[in-house]
Amino acid sequence: MSDYISQRPLKILLANPRGFCAGVSRAILIVEKLIENHGPPVYVRHEIVHNRHVVDSLRDKGAVFIDELEQVPDGAPVVFSAHGVASAVIKEADMRGLGYIDAACPLVHKVHSEVVRHAAEGRHVIVIGHKKHQEVIGIQGQVDEASTTVVETVADAESIHVDSNMGVAYVTQTTLSVDETRDIINVLRQRFPALQEPHKNDICYATSNRQNAVKLLAEYCDAIIVIGGSNSSNTRRLLETAERAGCERVVQVCDYTEIDWQFLKGVKTLGITGGASTPELLIQDLIKACKLNFRVSVEDLIAENENVHFNLSHRVEVKLTELV
Repeated sequence: MSDYISQRPLKILLANPRGFCAGVSRAILIVEKLIENHGPPVYVRHEIVHNRHVVDSLRDKGAVFIDELEQVPDGAPVVFSAHGVASAVIKEADMRGLGYIDAACPLVHKVHSEVVRHAAEGRHVIVIGHKKHQEVIGIQGQVDEASTTVVETVADAESIHVDSNMGVAYVTQTTLSVDETRDIINVLRQRFPALQEPHKNDICYATSNRQNAVKLLAEYCDAIIVIGGSNSSNTRRLLETAERAGCERVVQVCDYTEIDWQFLKGVKTLGITGGASTPELLIQDLIKACKLNFRVSVEDLIAENENVHFNLSHRVEVKLTELV
């Protein structure tokens, strides 16, 4: 970095809450415990969470990440990712006699239960989310293909066609933009007056809290850096939320090595946050890198007090032992 900014003061405001949510922590713990109990290799269907640093760390410990169950040798244990899987994947594992643990976030399982209930009661289920995201694929895969339709945008909500003889319900991917989802839901309410809604918002507490925190950052910061995986939905939503909140200089990076330091030219107050699958280590590494180039002061900016933890259920604890 050139000298003209190397001695400049830089105030860093850290979004709080940020980083790992309870579901991510639980999923990672399941893989680590199974490796510890069973020994490597332990197979994981798809990325356990959408962060390459987490995936690489688990791979170094003995996890093997695969796309389909056919890649799992007979008798080897397998973990299903935090995003949830279609019921057909569970059936395939059962048919092959594979020992598996479903590490899906409990809040994703809540959405699965809602879809199954609505379909059983004869309703068509509108899934608000991103069609190719693993979580949405898992949500749709709880029921037959004709029972759900994915809506990604307000335009989709305005044009969707549902059999007028059926009731209609909606669920949402847990990692969406709160603001954009609200706009879509408002359109669906106008079009389907008898629309059945979740008893409690499907967008998870961690997604909402991190978006609220980045909105607060936008009020005080000249620039915001969002750290997280390029394929992470909740991380991408943080970037978009910061931009909509009025911060004119926002960037998303996987880690500090991707920073173009010219991005911080003229910046006096920098906001930093991380997606729900971002390790705190990556945020601290970015702060260290900033300290090599600026005279840095660091403060937490608290938007929400978050104290959620998902314990491993007795059933999961038993499976962790049985699969040894």
